[in-house]
Parts: sequence; C-alpha cells; structure tokens
Amino acid sequence: MSHQNLPTKTCPVCNREFEWRKKWEDDWENVKYCSERCRRNKDRDRIPWAKEE
Repeated sequence: MSHQNLPTKTCPVCNREFEWRKKWEDDWENVKYCSERCRRNKDRDRIPWAKEE
C-alpha cells in the first residue's frame, strides 16, 4: 500500500484525520481514536488540543 493510498478516519475527540498504520492492520474497522491520549480523554467535555471545526 503506498503512502498516498492509505485509508483515513477522523478522530471523534480531536477532530483530526489519521491514517492507517501497520499496527492497526488486523483491527482497522474497530480503531476509533488517533492516539492513546485521545482514547483516555474521550469522555471529557473540552479537549484543549482539539482542532476547531
């Protein structure tokens, strides 16, 4: 898979797009968050590093 053809998703916490990674190869359908940091903060009301829409 070339770098230009990688699938992307949008993180529901920080609203940033993230690309497929090799470590997610077997579980890409279930990946929701771009990072461990976002996964840990999924229930917070305001995320200071979140991208504004």
